[in-house]
Parts: sequence; C-alpha cells; structure tokens
Amino acid sequence: MMQRFLNDPDDVVDETVRGFVKAHGAQVRLHPSNPRVVVSVDTPRAGRVGVVTGGGSGHEPAFLGYVGRGVVDAVAVGEIFSSPTANSFADAIRAADGGAGVAVLFGNYAGDTMNVKLATRMVAKEGIAVATVIANDDVSSAPLDERDRRRGVAGEILMWKIGGAKAATGATLEEVQAAAQKAIDACRSGGVGLAPCTLPAVGQPNFTIAPGTMEVGIGHHGEPGMRIEPLRAANDIADDMLRIVMVEHDLPPGASVAVLLSGLGATPVNELYVLYDRIESGLAERGLRVHRALVGNYFTSLDMVGVTLTVMALDAELTALLDMDCAAPAFGGW
Repeated sequence: MMQRFLNDPDDVVDETVRGFVKAHGAQVRLHPSNPRVVVSVDTPRAGRVGVVTGGGSGHEPAFLGYVGRGVVDAVAVGEIFSSPTANSFADAIRAADGGAGVAVLFGNYAGDTMNVKLATRMVAKEGIAVATVIANDDVSSAPLDERDRRRGVAGEILMWKIGGAKAATGATLEEVQAAAQKAIDACRSGGVGLAPCTLPAVGQPNFTIAPGTMEVGIGHHGEPGMRIEPLRAANDIADDMLRIVMVEHDLPPGASVAVLLSGLGATPVNELYVLYDRIESGLAERGLRVHRALVGNYFTSLDMVGVTLTVMALDAELTALLDMDCAAPAFGGW
C-alpha cells in the first residue's frame, strides 16, 4: 500500500493545480475556462513577447513554479508524466499573447512536440505568431551527432529563465527565440537514479533499481540510462556526473558557468549539498568559475531518489539575462 497524501489518484493533478494557485495567488491565476492552464498575474503584457511552456505533472515545481514575472507567462499542465493537450497549449498561448507573438519553450518529448504543433496551427488561425525552442540537454539520451533525439531535462529551467528575461527587455519574438535557443545549446545535463518513483494511479514503481545499485543517465520518467552499476560514494558519483556533462563543454580556464543541481523528489537536500561541494571543487580544478548555483528541488520526478546536474556555459549576454530580476514561486530571492 502506498503511504502517500492522496484522495482519489485520478484527481491529484487538478487538486495540485488548485492548491498551487491558492498558495501563490499573488503571482499566478487559473485560466478562466481551462483548469489545466496557469497564468502569471502580469500576463498578457501589451506589446511584449509572451513565453509559454508546459509538460506533465509529477515534476513540481516544474512546470507550474516557473510562472511569474520575468520567467514564464503561462503554463499548460498535463497528467502525471503525460503531455498537456493541444487545447491546453493553445489556451496558454492565447493567455500569454500581448500582440508581439509567443515563444513556446518545451522539452523534447513526442507528445509535447505533437501537441505544440497542433496548438500552433490552432492559434495561427487567430493571427498569433508562435516561435518554438525544444530543450535537448540530456547528454545521456543520445550521442552528440544525434542531439535532436536527446531529452529535455532540468536545463529547461535555465532556458525559461533566459527566454523570459529576454522577453522582459522588449525583444522581438525572433530575439527571444534566439536567446532561449542559445541558452539550451549552452546546457549539458545528466542524472543518476538510486530508487524508482511510484505513479499515484498505479500504486507501485514504474521501473526497478535494485538495492545497492544506481542507474547513471536515468531520465525524468525513469527512461533507461547509460549503465547500471553498484552504488558508490557521493564524491565518486559527483565526479562521474561532472565528467559526463563536461565532456562536450570546451571551456577555457577562467570561463564562467551556471550550475543547477536538482533533486528528483526524494533525495534529502543535505545530500544535494554534499554532491555540490564536490562538483564546485571539480569545476574549480578545471579553472572554471561558478557564477550562479541553484541547489534544491527544481525539477523532480515524484518520489524518485536521484539527482540531475546541469552546467550552462555563460557569455556576457547569458550572464546578464540570467542575473535579471524575476519573481516566480520556484525562484526565491533572485
């Protein structure tokens, strides 16, 4: 039997959204006719590009937590680990449209890609211009020469931050799209899983990680990783993750990076800091400087025990956009 705080598992997404909007009513509101769309209270912004994302539930605070000033204007919410509908994406786009077009920034998953395409066609009939950027930062899911097959994981968060900041400057739709693309191109991510997650409607884990082992390169839905091996000490895991994400970063000594280390839902936060201690030391040994570090539960996978590491290479433009003020429930003290 699951030891979880649930009513009817079939209602968990709607109850999550309602509770989120009530808790963060100063920053977000529910779409008036679609209970699976959450909108910033500052949206729409006349003459400004809107920024939209969306994805399956179970990853909180993604995607809901990044709706707010200077980040995402509206988000479409799907069932647990499932894409939002095309109608929800379309309603999010409409809600974010201030007359200058809408940038839809989302992860590289078949359902999301299909439904964003359908939504784009729907709103095009209403005269709304849409530009898209697809996140594909997970280095473990495909080789570099097949990067278009890579999954989008926690690097999406940095893509949303950069895209939202660029839109806040009054940039054009093409400029927002280019900045978001530049951000995700600068990101490399990799994850490690120690224990699986349990889908509420199923009541049992959706995959298996044997006790005493770990899966390197695991996806946010439990997609297979690169390898399964015996559980190692935290420093060894941190070194391996850093090696995996840095192998494609050809950065000179003195370069700056942003680091995002996210727990996958059931990893104690103190263990995230144990890992980060080693990760920053490893970056320093490479001659790199951490400009900004985000450590915590930023993009989870229900109750999975695990972690995702993202390193984003920074230049002057990305640094300035990353540092711009913003306000969203998942970003405290920015």
